[in-house]
Amino acid sequence: MTEKAKPIFEKGIFWDVNFENIDYDAKYKFVIERVFERGDVDDIRNCRRYYGDGKVSDVLLNTKFLPETRMYLASAVFDKPVTEFRCYKLRQSNPTLFPY
Repeated sequence: MTEKAKPIFEKGIFWDVNFENIDYDAKYKFVIERVFERGDVDDIRNCRRYYGDGKVSDVLLNTKFLPETRMYLASAVFDKPVTEFRCYKLRQSNPTLFPY
């Protein structure tokens, strides 16, 4: 069995953890959420290449938080209605003040 090569991500995405010790397979949810939250287009491509669209889509549909712009990006990338995302439903149940 061949081992997949580690994906290449910008180190700044994982600013709060030891980048060299990240276990990409055991902590896949953390990695996928963080890449979609803070990564650029190349990081997102590498993430999708490494984990596959099915796994990435499942994680993002069930994540508790994504910035609004990234939530809509994930919706467009995976062709899923934004209303299916858990983070969207949580945001609707906890409205914030109207942004002037």
